[in-house]
Amino acid sequence: MASKSKQSRWWSVWPTAWGPMGAVAGEAGIHRVVLPHYQPDELAALLAWRHPKAEKSDGPFEALIEQSRAYFNGQDVLFDDIPVELPPAGAFAGIVLRACREIGWGRTMSYSQVAMKIGREDAARAVATALSKNPTPLVIPCHRVTYADGRPGGFSAEGGPALKQRMLAMERGGG
Repeated sequence: MASKSKQSRWWSVWPTAWGPMGAVAGEAGIHRVVLPHYQPDELAALLAWRHPKAEKSDGPFEALIEQSRAYFNGQDVLFDDIPVELPPAGAFAGIVLRACREIGWGRTMSYSQVAMKIGREDAARAVATALSKNPTPLVIPCHRVTYADGRPGGFSAEGGPALKQRMLAMERGGG
């Protein structure tokens, strides 16, 4: 029986106006995004440790590097041309992440609005759970999903809800 080889992976860390950012990619696209929170050396060590078979390379990240720098400089960036490893299109998490990816700059949707958008009006909590496991924040803009009353809600990315609020404020022109 032939053994199935593992997919190649790469990682990179780069500076943005808000601090160092990093990502891991595979052949199908971005696998993980780490938003500005760590020092560059700490972030590089973290990515190398969590992905020991991945190679350091900026090559697969050129578009993400350029667009993330523009984003953290306050420019409207869509990230829709960045390939991302997503759960299957028919899986609940895949449906939620794809719907979230369509939320544009400066806009927000509530968890219940995302649930309605995907035809699952009763699934706001499940939407929140799926978004809490989003490995590619910013590219899949889960920071744009809030509580119905406008409060930011949770944010599992490094930096937590304070980073989410800062990102939303910047997109609204206030930060």
